[in-house]
Amino acid sequence: MAGPETRFARGPGGSVAYQTLGEGPIDVVFIPWWATNVDVMWEEPSIARFLRRLASFCRLIVFDKRGTGVSDALPSSSLPSLEEWSDDVRTVMQAAQCERAALFGHAQGGQMAMLCAATYPANVSALVLADTCARQFDDGSLPPPEERQIFLSELERNWGTATTLDLLAPSVAADPGFRAWYARYERLSFGPRMVRAVVESDYERDVVGILPVIRVPTLVLHRSGNRFIAVERGRKLAEAIAGARFVEIPGEDHLFHAGDTDAMLGEVEEFLTGVRSVPDTDRVLATVLFTDIVDSTRRAVSLGDRRWHELLDQHHDMVRGHLERFRGREIKFIGDGLLATFDGPARAIGCACAIRSAIRRLGLEIRAGLHTGEIELAGNDIRGIAVHVAARVTGEAGAGEVLVSAMVKDLVAGSGIRFEERGMRALKGVPGEWKLFAAEDPSTS
Repeated sequence: MAGPETRFARGPGGSVAYQTLGEGPIDVVFIPWWATNVDVMWEEPSIARFLRRLASFCRLIVFDKRGTGVSDALPSSSLPSLEEWSDDVRTVMQAAQCERAALFGHAQGGQMAMLCAATYPANVSALVLADTCARQFDDGSLPPPEERQIFLSELERNWGTATTLDLLAPSVAADPGFRAWYARYERLSFGPRMVRAVVESDYERDVVGILPVIRVPTLVLHRSGNRFIAVERGRKLAEAIAGARFVEIPGEDHLFHAGDTDAMLGEVEEFLTGVRSVPDTDRVLATVLFTDIVDSTRRAVSLGDRRWHELLDQHHDMVRGHLERFRGREIKFIGDGLLATFDGPARAIGCACAIRSAIRRLGLEIRAGLHTGEIELAGNDIRGIAVHVAARVTGEAGAGEVLVSAMVKDLVAGSGIRFEERGMRALKGVPGEWKLFAAEDPSTS
């Protein structure tokens, strides 16, 4: 998914890459944590949906801090101070001709937002702080120096392999496709020595002293099961800022775009605009596609973890290419399988058959199942009986088979696509019996 045009703002410490999107009545500067790349982040649907939802009620400004992503590299091995890094916020605001904005800071980006709000209150209309804190460790909870050095060495050694996901985003940590993308995202954000220096500075960074100075309207959001920054830190932060509102959001993830983001973004919209849009749970007619790799466990064992994950990466790249070609919407990869939706069943069949042919070139075979019905759009996910039916249809498919429900077959009548009847099937957990059909490749029909 392509993002907005990336531009460069010249500041006192170098050039800062930034993007703007949306045309709402207010300006919002989003400041995520340290690892960012404004070009690469649009490749991940969960980030793209998060930012577009945010931009639906504002003009949104996003940027890479100096030393990260596509912004200028740091001139030396030492990190900028929090004050110096916070200058990047003013740099991009000036470049975007933004005199006053709400600052939305996530994790360590929240500390930058707090410093800006305390220092330049005339330029900050409101403050939103998500899964952040003023001080990550109290004196009694700070790990001993030797433990810190062990952790930092492991972090530096494993950076760029997505091992941090188990802590940062447990809801997607088991998704091979997401892990592969996130490993690349880590590598393109900054290098191992940089991440060590950043996290080492987190042990000591303390902005508690500036909290009484913050006088702009403030909303503090924190996920109840956050494993990286405990919810108690967010609660203490809200208590220390005059008039701040604290909202605890369900979930265990720390990454801003992982898990159910609707609750967080709904709170942000209502806080900044006074109204909350109807939740993104519209019901629409869609064709649901599931695929999975046949005999994947045996192949994984025979190939070994490394080669299997490389093969899965190729599989995911091929699948995404065909989804774009047939105008499909990727919902998520589930292990070695795909869940996607289409606004037309003929395109869905064409995509499934194209994926089947492409994957065979990797020496893999898939099975696919499709059903058309009403689904509920729920943020980054979909729900409804149609989803369950498509999953059960997939379970009935044989190796290399694209199996569809009678609803799909009926809707493409006259398209020239040929089908072979597979009889009536009882689908587990779904009432009644369902007539299923195997679809032939439309390109050969």
